[in-house]
Parts: sequence; C-alpha cells; structure tokens
Amino acid sequence: MIDVNRKGQVWVFAEQHNGKLEDTPLELMSKARHLADILGVKLAALLLGSNVKHLAEKLIQYGAEKVYLVEHPLLEHYQANSYARVIHDLIHKHSPQIVLYGATITGRDLAPRVASATKAGLTADCTDLQIGDHKPAGASELHENLLFQIRPAFGGNLIATIINYDRWPQMATVREAVFQMPQPDTSRKGQILTDKAALSDHDLPLEILDQHTRPKKVNLKAARIIVAGGAGVGSKENFRLIWDLANCLGAAPAATRAAVDLGFIDHDHQVGQTGTTVRPSLYVAVGISGAIQHQAGMNKSLKIVAVNNDPDAPIFDIAQYKIVGDLNEVVPKMIKALKEKTIREEVLTGEGAEK
Repeated sequence: MIDVNRKGQVWVFAEQHNGKLEDTPLELMSKARHLADILGVKLAALLLGSNVKHLAEKLIQYGAEKVYLVEHPLLEHYQANSYARVIHDLIHKHSPQIVLYGATITGRDLAPRVASATKAGLTADCTDLQIGDHKPAGASELHENLLFQIRPAFGGNLIATIINYDRWPQMATVREAVFQMPQPDTSRKGQILTDKAALSDHDLPLEILDQHTRPKKVNLKAARIIVAGGAGVGSKENFRLIWDLANCLGAAPAATRAAVDLGFIDHDHQVGQTGTTVRPSLYVAVGISGAIQHQAGMNKSLKIVAVNNDPDAPIFDIAQYKIVGDLNEVVPKMIKALKEKTIREEVLTGEGAEK
C-alpha cells in the first residue's frame, strides 16, 4: 500500500499507438475532469512513448492541467513490463489518489500489472465513476471522497458499486464510449512535466519483429445510426433484413452477442457488455429482447426504436418508439416506406430525372 496524501491528483493513462492517441483516454478526460473538480485537485495525463511530445498539447486541450511525459526508445511500442515499471515509478514519485485506464486491450493488460506492483486495488470494465463517502461495516470512521467504481456484475444481471477505502491509489479501467468525447479547447494552458525512464534492454523480455493490424470492418462508435439484430432474427439468411434496413438508413449494421454466437454476423459488429459501447443518434433494435448485457452497450443512444413480437420484451422499457409485431412483416414495410420516401424526394428535387 502506498502512503499517499488523499489530496493527490487524478490521472488518466493516455494510451497511444504509433504517435496517435486512442479515443478512450480522451473520452475519459470528461469524467476525470469532473472527478478532479469535485475533489479540488489537478487532472493529469500520463503520456509514454517515443517522440510523442506533440500529443501533450492535445491532452491539455481535452482537459489535462498537467501531462507527465516519459519518452524513451524502449517505449516506442507498448510492452507490459516496460510501461508498468515506468507508471509504477511515477506513482511512487507523485502519489496520485486516482489512476484511470481505458478498458482497451492495452489497458486491460497494463492496469492489473501496475495495481499488483503498487499493491493497490483495481476495478475492471467500469461503466460509471462517482465520488462519495463510505463507512465500512464495524468501522467508526467515515471515509470521505472515495471513488465509487460502478460496473455490471454477475453476468450483467446487476450493477455493482465497488469501493476501495484502504488501498491507494484507487484504480479502474473504464469501458470505451461510456463517456462522451469532450470538445477540445485550444485556449487551455497546462504544464508538460518531463520524467526520465530508467529502462534497459533487460526490461523488454520480448523483441517485436513485426506488427500486423487488422482494421475493423465497421466503426460502430462513429456511426450516427445503427440497425442491430438479435437472435430473434432467426438465421444468417434472414439477417439480410438488417443489412437492407441499414442500407436504406445509411446506418451501420450491428448485432447482439447471441446473434454473433449463432454466426449471423462477425464479432466486429457486436454491441453490448462484451462488444462495443455505442451512443448513436438513432438505434434500431430488431428481434432483440434487451437483456441488460446488451443494454449496457447501447442504452445511451439518443433515440431507440425497437421491433419485437413480445410486448413484454425488456428492450421496450428503454425504447422511445415501440413496434410490436413480426419482424419479417414489419422490417420489409419499413424498407419499402424508406425507399418510396427516397424516390419521392428525388422526384421533387429533380435528382432522379435522369435515373
């Protein structure tokens, strides 16, 4: 356990690859900024890499008051041992009270190693973070200004609040896209504090010979409109309805885990607790019952339209527009109406004159 002043800073690990910041730490900045303001402390970002100083100004624009910059040739590519050692040393040197990571592949690999090295607690895959007070059972002392780490538990069947009142810093990984990306402020000023990394070749047990990255087939996080299908669609062949409706709306096709597991569509399109978290302007849920595991990934959509033949389906509890009926009848009618609307608009505007 690290003996820290409970007025320590709030930190966000600024994950970057090949000199480009990931979206998740930038999304985290909005919530971390809020937490730091409640606690009355500074918000800082941890930026590790090689030749990445140019990213520090961007982190300040997104809310950081300080950026701890550590550059070293051995930090050019992420490796758990080297990154964990550097962050462990920074924590001992500066004593933050909260350290947050994105629940990305890198964050899920790195955070447990740092937590273990610092003998601190860690909550994984949080969907919300709050500041509150807590009095442990049998204790006489009230612990104030603790980080309430909120996440789905027991397979998503309930929401748990996890509190760490005797191990510091308080650490959590946070799911992608659960917080809205803040708007950058180019007028913001902050400090860039350079630290040195005491690393040698012995700290990198693996040699990276080559890297191959497979781009995702769809960027669900960036989609304004999403049409998602569930197991209720029935078959891979019938899932064509989801693709057709998505094409009519200019939307991204998506699916529940059950639909992915049944082979209707590949994992890149999965929305939910074990998939991508999205917040589009419009989310059309077709043949989706609405289990809490799926809702965890899409319930912050601005408008939700649900099509299901079960009037008691949980998806209707969060949908603004509810269509009770057989999707095999409803969806073709939706497609037909959208196509007719497009044709009418083309005729009225003259765009379809030569078609």
